[in-house]
Amino acid sequence: MPSNPALPLIAPSATIDVASVVAGLSGGLDSTVLLHRLRDGTANLRAIHVHHGLHPDADGWAEHCAALCMSLDVPLKIVRVEVDRDSGLGLEGAARAARHAAFAAELQDGEVLALAHHRDDQAETFLLRALRASGPDGLAAMRPWRRYQNGWLWRPLLETPRADIRAYARAHELAWIEDPSNADNTPDRNFLRNEVMPVLRQRWPQAAAALARSAELVARMSDRHAHETDLELQACRRDDGDLDAATLQRLPASLRADVLRRWVTGTGLPPLPASGIDAIEWQLLPARVDAQAEYRWQQARIMRWRDLLHAEPLHPPLAADFRVEWNGRQPLPLPDGTRLELLGTPAFDHPVRVQARRGGERIRLPGRDHSHSLKHALQQADVPPWLRERLPLLIEGDEVLAAGDLLSARLRDWLQERHATLHWRYD
Repeated sequence: MPSNPALPLIAPSATIDVASVVAGLSGGLDSTVLLHRLRDGTANLRAIHVHHGLHPDADGWAEHCAALCMSLDVPLKIVRVEVDRDSGLGLEGAARAARHAAFAAELQDGEVLALAHHRDDQAETFLLRALRASGPDGLAAMRPWRRYQNGWLWRPLLETPRADIRAYARAHELAWIEDPSNADNTPDRNFLRNEVMPVLRQRWPQAAAALARSAELVARMSDRHAHETDLELQACRRDDGDLDAATLQRLPASLRADVLRRWVTGTGLPPLPASGIDAIEWQLLPARVDAQAEYRWQQARIMRWRDLLHAEPLHPPLAADFRVEWNGRQPLPLPDGTRLELLGTPAFDHPVRVQARRGGERIRLPGRDHSHSLKHALQQADVPPWLRERLPLLIEGDEVLAAGDLLSARLRDWLQERHATLHWRYD
């Protein structure tokens, strides 16, 4: 790590390797100082400049960054992005989303993305989120370290005042870009920075430091609470990732809500809205074990089945008219994103028909003398309803050979004779 007492950096955890650092470089004061500060002592440093194309001088800013990196002998990559003006995030939010998408695409496994947020930025973020009535996670504001895509995000200057960054730049005679949009008070952050914070500092000179300190204290509390929530989640979660409804119901309501949010976040689904907490609390958890109650939001759903809560993206069932011949030589991709595979044998003796369930099918299971309703067979086999509705059927003539991984007696015997297996992969 570089050593410079004039501008200390937040040190990394002992478990994080900072041998390869990617610095986000806008060309402004903060990122220019950060790049200059990181240059000495970082073994493998490179920079990324995201060209948004939103300002008439954007090409000149990219050229400035290229010249700066050449003077510092730091490799630079300029990434041009398209900002989605119709995203609903506003221009500032859409530009941020495009920028982070570019960073994520460029970051290699284990690399550290270094961004130049500082203490004044942290104070503004805390105040903004307080004005939006954010909870503890939001009020924790920005973290100096966090997981980011396949690597880490590092904010080395998060405890450094903006005044110290400007003093460092002047001491080292650095040149930087002044973005004229920073003077526009239309964005909330600019209004806070240009109008509100100066007034606060007149009355409370340490206002930025105090607000940033509050964010740090909330972050510590949030981390402790997250740890406690994770322990409760672990107690409720089964090996397959589903939640045990009975264990969940024994928790206090507020903790139960936190466990549900943490669980959903861990699945990679969109954040669970407040209406989802209410639906689980008043509809799913009290539902009869055979009711198959569910809650849907943003192409995702949570289902209650027996004593389980199951969360997943919405998967369209196979179309009723879906039908294809399959010989088993190659995996068969299905329209819903699943696939069938025949392993251990070259092919079926004759092509089989793959189609969606239509209702009324029957199957003769191993050890049975006669056929049974496929619906009842699936229930007796404890196949969850979210899988039943997606099952592909393998049919020869009028005989059901398999429903997903549920095999008929004839197909089971045929596979055993050839030391083969049939897999329906749906993860």
